Amino acid sequence: MLRGFLKGCFDGDPTLLTWQGGIMRFVREMCVGVIVDIQERLFRSMQHKEQLEKNLIILIKGLEALDVPLLKTQQYTKGLGPTIDSVDEAMGTLPVIEKLSFSCCEEPSFMKALEKVGRKQVILAGIESHVCVLQTALDLAMGAYVPIVVEDCVSSRKGSDVSTALSRMQAEGIRVTSYESILLELCREAGGDMFKQILGLIK
Repeated sequence: MLRGFLKGCFDGDPTLLTWQGGIMRFVREMCVGVIVDIQERLFRSMQHKEQLEKNLIILIKGLEALDVPLLKTQQYTKGLGPTIDSVDEAMGTLPVIEKLSFSCCEEPSFMKALEKVGRKQVILAGIESHVCVLQTALDLAMGAYVPIVVEDCVSSRKGSDVSTALSRMQAEGIRVTSYESILLELCREAGGDMFKQILGLIK
């Protein structure tokens, strides 16, 4: 229904859902979620890590309820350890994409997995905001993807680095949102099983 309503209303590639004037809507059939480097030895030093962990679980479970596919990366696992237990459990048997580059996009296996999913709107959450998340978002934007950074699901060791990274991303035209906002935008309407599942997570 949405696709029919929007047909002919946007510029360039219609799968990106960009309206005249640069306004964009996010649609679950076009989204993929990427959880970046939520690893034990790095996570313990993050700002507001307890709240971050709760927010990440809500986002992951919400995206799963909305049938949005997920990808999970780890940076130099030998040094930074595995994904923290709660996030690993929430993501089930999803395979890990191992990387050494800060940007996920510079890891060939990540790009292969992303291309296989075949979705252009990429929801980003993870750590650290000013390094791996920032560089991934920039590279995605340069590569004809639409990165969507969930600001209450990213963090860094220093709060100033989070705010600086978010400011940089917005200055570069990258979309920034919150987990509740993106989940409800993808849900689109009140009613039905999906909405009930999302409501149960965010209330």
